[in-house]
Amino acid sequence: MTLLRSIEKTIRKQASRLTYNSPLYNWSLGGTVPRSLLFSPNDLWKGSADDARWLLNSGSFSIAGERLELHDSNWHPEGVSDQWIKHIHGFDWLRDLRALGGHQGRKGARMMVQNWIENHENWHETYWHSAILGRRLGNWLAGYDFFGESADDEFQQMFLESTLRQLRHLKRSLPSNLHGIDYLYAIRGLSFGGLTLEGREDYLETALHLLDEQIKKQILSDGGHISRNPEQLLQAVQIMIDIRSALRQGGYPPIEAIQQGLDRAIQALRFLRHSDGAFALFHNAQENSEEAVKSVFVQAGMRARPIRSLPHTGYEKVTKGRSVLIMDTGKPAAWPYDQDAHIAPLAFEFSHGRDRIFVNCGAHPTDQNWQDALRSTPAHNALIIDDRNICDLHDDGRVRYRPKVVEVSRDDKQHSCLIDASHDGYVPQNGIVHRRRLYLADKGFDFRGEETLSCMLGLAKSHDVAIRLHLHPNVTVSLVKEGSEALLRLKNGVGWRFTAENGTLALDNSVYLGEGVRARKTKQLVITGEMSEDTRQFKWALQKEGS
Repeated sequence: MTLLRSIEKTIRKQASRLTYNSPLYNWSLGGTVPRSLLFSPNDLWKGSADDARWLLNSGSFSIAGERLELHDSNWHPEGVSDQWIKHIHGFDWLRDLRALGGHQGRKGARMMVQNWIENHENWHETYWHSAILGRRLGNWLAGYDFFGESADDEFQQMFLESTLRQLRHLKRSLPSNLHGIDYLYAIRGLSFGGLTLEGREDYLETALHLLDEQIKKQILSDGGHISRNPEQLLQAVQIMIDIRSALRQGGYPPIEAIQQGLDRAIQALRFLRHSDGAFALFHNAQENSEEAVKSVFVQAGMRARPIRSLPHTGYEKVTKGRSVLIMDTGKPAAWPYDQDAHIAPLAFEFSHGRDRIFVNCGAHPTDQNWQDALRSTPAHNALIIDDRNICDLHDDGRVRYRPKVVEVSRDDKQHSCLIDASHDGYVPQNGIVHRRRLYLADKGFDFRGEETLSCMLGLAKSHDVAIRLHLHPNVTVSLVKEGSEALLRLKNGVGWRFTAENGTLALDNSVYLGEGVRARKTKQLVITGEMSEDTRQFKWALQKEGS
């Protein structure tokens, strides 16, 4: 972002704050309120009854097993990440109370909605921000049949007044410098309002116009999400399904843009999974449960044919026998979609059956320090020069000095596949191009890698090189033959042998954050060596014992 652009953004933000934070503006949000909703959109996704019990019994909100207790009734948590603010004030947890059900869940939901309205009647810079506001309105309206329809007239009037005030502000504020998934949630909230409140068809018209634009921008032609994050693609698909379902409830005909977006995205979602049904860990994604991903396929109601590549998103996939290789062959996402991007071009993951073998270290749902560490090059199955990241990260999360060229080709034969890829991410630092060739054959039992470093301008000095291959926590490993080879044993008891050429093989500690918020201890294989000439090559292989 240029200095002038930054100044303009700051001026607009300050002007908006002065406009919204005034008695006159808050008065302008009032108006005629309908007597009831036309309908409540179906909530298609499963919540957690256990998380609901934590919320009702101790006031603790939950994200991926981590708990946060609010110590006052004003909804003002201090010192927490943006993810917590979005979760709490976006009311994602209403789905958990619905899953709990009964009088306890219904009463708890109603009381918390009422308490929030009483504390946040007027515009607030954070809690009325469009990124949060859209989530909250979508969740309120989808949950209304659970907590609101049986409430007394006083609650229903309060709810409808607050909903309409927030919708008016949302429509006025969009696009509000939103992008990515936040923008899609805001569109969902606005579309739900236009569908469920009589006489607000203009809200729906605006929402569908914005949705058409964002589907074209965010869902790439191969179906991947512009962020390159599998979990963000999953959320985008859920939002499109939500809006499609609500339109059907409201008696509207199918929207072509939604269906076309889903046709592409469902195919990419299936591509980005291992055989265990969960996601590969690229670009701030965790595994996500197989059940959650399957429910999306069910609700989408469409089949996806197997594909080998996502050329525009930047991934290659090879399946041989029961083995699966997924490789990142793209550049980090462009600004402003790169704020969570991981910086490890040509990283890969490898699994056999339902057993993951080589894995990237993952992501953390809420902790910024963990998120920053896990974005780094060494947290991936990648080659690292001089223990430095391939790219730099700006203070606001943006990627700087990104690779300009990432090239890939593949050679598919009946019983084997070779992926040949390279990137120039190290050229600005030391003029070195990294080429990685990955070969999979013999029904998936023979997996080989070749790493070549080339300096076309002449090497100015020698460099330390490390190839890090992180193992899933369920894989046990030991060095054999005086440390020249490694034996890997999977959870199912199957053994694999790892060998390396032209480098020194060692074991090191690693961590795995593939699900939840607690890091699991694991190991990594590390091949090290020195690059003292213009070309340096390493080779390694993983082969099933007894195959």
